[in-house]
Amino acid sequence: MATRRDLANAIRALSMDAVQKANSGHPGAPMGMADIAEVLWNSHMKFNPSNAKWADRDRFVLSNGHGSMLIYSLLHLSGFDLSMEDIKQFRQLHAKTAGHPEYGYADGIETTTGPLGQGITNAVGMAIAERTLAAQFNKPGHDIVDHHTYVFMGDGCLMEGLSHEACAMAGTLGLGKLIAFWDDNDISIDGNIGDWMEKGVPGRFVSYDWHVIPNVDGHDADAINAAIEEAKKVTDKPTLICTKTVIGFGSPNKCGTYSCHGAPLGDEEIALARKELGWTAEPFEIPEDIYAGWDHKEQGAQDEAAWNEKFEAYRAAYPAEAAEFERRMAGDLPANFEVEMDKFIAATQEESPKLASRQSSQKTIEKLGEILPEMFGGSADLTGSNLTNWSKMVKVNKENANGNYLSWGVREFGMAHMMNGMVLHGGFKVFGGTFFMFMEFMRNALRMSALMKIGTIYVYTHDSIGLGEDGPTHQPVEQLATMRVIPNFQTWRGCDAVESAVSWKVAMMRGDAPTALVFSRQALEPMSRTPEQVKNIEKGGYILKDCDCSAGACACDLIIIATGSEVGLAMDAAAELEKAGNKVRVVSMPCTDAFDAQDQAYKDSVLIPGVKRIAVEAGVKDCWYKYVGLDGDVVGMTTFGESAPANELFEMFGFTVENVVATANRVMGK
Repeated sequence: MATRRDLANAIRALSMDAVQKANSGHPGAPMGMADIAEVLWNSHMKFNPSNAKWADRDRFVLSNGHGSMLIYSLLHLSGFDLSMEDIKQFRQLHAKTAGHPEYGYADGIETTTGPLGQGITNAVGMAIAERTLAAQFNKPGHDIVDHHTYVFMGDGCLMEGLSHEACAMAGTLGLGKLIAFWDDNDISIDGNIGDWMEKGVPGRFVSYDWHVIPNVDGHDADAINAAIEEAKKVTDKPTLICTKTVIGFGSPNKCGTYSCHGAPLGDEEIALARKELGWTAEPFEIPEDIYAGWDHKEQGAQDEAAWNEKFEAYRAAYPAEAAEFERRMAGDLPANFEVEMDKFIAATQEESPKLASRQSSQKTIEKLGEILPEMFGGSADLTGSNLTNWSKMVKVNKENANGNYLSWGVREFGMAHMMNGMVLHGGFKVFGGTFFMFMEFMRNALRMSALMKIGTIYVYTHDSIGLGEDGPTHQPVEQLATMRVIPNFQTWRGCDAVESAVSWKVAMMRGDAPTALVFSRQALEPMSRTPEQVKNIEKGGYILKDCDCSAGACACDLIIIATGSEVGLAMDAAAELEKAGNKVRVVSMPCTDAFDAQDQAYKDSVLIPGVKRIAVEAGVKDCWYKYVGLDGDVVGMTTFGESAPANELFEMFGFTVENVVATANRVMGK
């Protein structure tokens, strides 16, 4: 019968072999953490390899994602749909076993990790989701939401500031179902970490109000098991288990050194390691008794069956709540969502309020709160400025998990990645707000949500030099352009209350991609529209005001494209140009990404080939030349802003009717 060490050595063997075959990768962490992983997955983790998305499974996050062969070995050995051929294809084109764990590539991978500190932060979000969902759905005698989130993380994760943002939040909220393992091996790429990392990790986590279990031998299965048992008994705090390990455990000449961190061991060293570990199987071969010791399919099926039985009892007692739980975990919107939102949008168009679009956003959030019980909002210490609150908002804190809003504090990056974790967990439509300029702190989280194809919603207010007196440090100039180039990511900047409401509707319906909603500080003039124009807003760009194209061939002399607060300016400039006998079309383009996704016929019907064009936006010019062409021009920013009242800044930087008209005349050759 295979011993625990034999089972752990299977991870080591697969990791050595796969990295060697790929001629790249990180064998050190999988070899060092193999004993911890074996105890956790074989004695504590609740999961079903035959149903990787079972709602009440424990979540496992490999925050030190460079050690990806650890999770691939675990998935293969325990019975997930990850074959030995997949292991052999490690780091190869179209393989499930990418260089870092990629969400959606293989069953059992809960999040994409690799950028250090991001996995633990996702995990905090998952634990927040579990706690909140349990508070919303569990009833006396019916605990249908009751699972843990386990995290492996290395020294690198704990060097990243992001991990501090998230772990401090976890302690503040008392996330007792979160258990993290620190792989304390003293090694990173540059060598021994003593010259650049302090030794106070346990004390730091105590100060975060975590339960800390220090000095656990990461190669002693009994000690690891005892630590996990202790952690599970602590229900009012997250737990950090400090596991002292040897990187590259089993490699006679490279263990404990940086040389096994991120490079193959080499055939000669692997042969020596096999001898050291007592592993006699050939490369990529696992003995049957080892497979039998790891196989979790039967146990997983029993665990899920027991939960299904509990859920059916819950359904019998609380049928409405059971149906709602299933809907939310499936990611489906309420059946009446689109109808109710379309009614709200139509009423907003009829009312045509003159508001800052952040105020329009808040009115939409109020409506969404009526029809989406799964909505979960928040702000990075700017609720009163972002206007992300609504009348039925209930704050989540350590004492109350049954809420729908978090004050994240001044931790924009952490907020974004924790939001991603909540979305990955399931059961919520999650948004969080901050000033648009602070998107810069969050950029990696935006990219990761796009990479994972998940529906996180980022709310950004104070969207341009219109911020005014706070000056250039707070005035976003290049941010719109840089967000628009993120693949699988939509950026919406509405020009009034109607476009703002439509952007919210679209964001909530995009479960497979993230969205940024960008709103103004200053009041925006409402635009007049037909029902067809309102419908076309969802296409990202549409004709707001047209010239006379009734003769068959378009008679327009010029097309002005604008977004946000500059749409009103474009309309005023068009009126002046028409006084001089020009025929001008105005196109509002709140979302370039959505417009680009339309068919060519629609795009040509809006931006007619051959017609001169200019674009107007209070951001950098560069992204607009793809729409106006080399013979067009852009009224935009070429510098940072300044500190002054907004109206003075718009005039200073050329966002005036006079300058738009002059630019238009120059493009038209007049």
